[in-house]
Amino acid sequence: AGTVIGRSRIVGLLDKGRDKGAILYTERTILDKASRVAIATMTATAMLRGDGGWGGKPGPQSEPHKLPESAPTLTVDLRTHANSALIYRLSGDRNPLHADPKAATAGGFKTPILHGLCTLGVAGRALIKACCGGDPARLKSIQVRFSAPVFPGENIRTEMWTEGERVSFRARAVERD
Repeated sequence: AGTVIGRSRIVGLLDKGRDKGAILYTERTILDKASRVAIATMTATAMLRGDGGWGGKPGPQSEPHKLPESAPTLTVDLRTHANSALIYRLSGDRNPLHADPKAATAGGFKTPILHGLCTLGVAGRALIKACCGGDPARLKSIQVRFSAPVFPGENIRTEMWTEGERVSFRARAVERD
């Protein structure tokens, strides 16, 4: 039991252009409230669609992790449910893009999309199942890049390449490759 404090800060902002948007880099430090000892540091990158073209610096931007060219060592398929986004909204992310068909269409999607963090949770579950013997404490860190939306109800295939203690992976919607 205890209380934690989250301290967030913006660490970078890139202008990718009027038609490409902006990229926001943030860092959040989680501290134990009583001792002020850092428990975790989380970094995040957000694509700000439609917010580019303001004259900021365009880069540099880190390259995505390169996956091995061999076949995956392990593969796990996990299905999301049609109501996954609605259930995930209970975590506090009330963005209408995930629940309202009109908001999704206005955002350029055919239907509401699954939360990125829900998709990350599905991939994390696959990694824990396949590589950590089902023990979540064995997953020490994870770095991801979201490149396309997932729609509620889709099957997410997580393909993994094991390299000692390190695992490279990709998670993708089976129905749309």
